[in-house]
Amino acid sequence: MEIGLTLMAVGMVTVFAVLLIIINLSKLLISVVNKVAPEEEVKHKVTPAPAAIPQDIMAVIRQTVSQVTGGKGTVANVEKL
Repeated sequence: MEIGLTLMAVGMVTVFAVLLIIINLSKLLISVVNKVAPEEEVKHKVTPAPAAIPQDIMAVIRQTVSQVTGGKGTVANVEKL
């Protein structure tokens, strides 16, 4: 019984030590990578304004939403994808 508890304690301490080593090496790797290769700046594309949706199509969308939701739903915004 005593040997089993000793073996379990040694195993748990070993696993804990290995995890601490992994965590610290990961932090070191992250800091080195951030210094060597800094994050690139993202250039935002200018997208043209979306075309307006025709009124007859908006009316159909509003009627469909109203019918499906039983009159409880409303259309707040419609965007073309």
